[in-house]
Amino acid sequence: MATVLSVSGSPSATSRTGRLLRHLDQRLIAQGHEVVPLDVRTVPAEALLGADFRHPAIVEATELFARADGIVVGTPVYKASYSGVLKALLDLLPQYALTGKTVLPLATGGSVAHVLAIDYALRPVLNSMGAAHIVQGWFTLDRDITAHEDGSLTIAPDAAEALGQVVDQFSTALGRTPYLAAAS
Repeated sequence: MATVLSVSGSPSATSRTGRLLRHLDQRLIAQGHEVVPLDVRTVPAEALLGADFRHPAIVEATELFARADGIVVGTPVYKASYSGVLKALLDLLPQYALTGKTVLPLATGGSVAHVLAIDYALRPVLNSMGAAHIVQGWFTLDRDITAHEDGSLTIAPDAAEALGQVVDQFSTALGRTPYLAAAS
């Protein structure tokens, strides 16, 4: 099937956002997709903050975006927008790094007051980067995600159902991207 780059824009190693993405990665793998995880927090800060386009980690991230058929972008919401570490990475990618890609935007946050961050903060940036198709995104409340010490994750039933639907829609849309149709 398709290659999916799953990008966690959380600066925290123990974030709900990152754990949620890795949980959803398993659903995509079960649907036959190859999933490549990218935790932006692992990209050296000096490369991100110094805008070092030639840093090996930035070159590698750029290549991951180029090779992917689809991109899942997950971010915690801070001050009604996506994370700064995610912005720093997106700023270093080529202007049209998402051309021909199907993109699924996801966000997590502590209040429903942040639910529009996907549509008003993240979606315009993804669109400006040339995404072929940005599927319906989803915002999940922090309280609906429980991370356990053993590394497992529990998602509240209503949130789990909604997330399953958007991931399935993304998976279906991957089969309809112009890139995949041309490659067949």
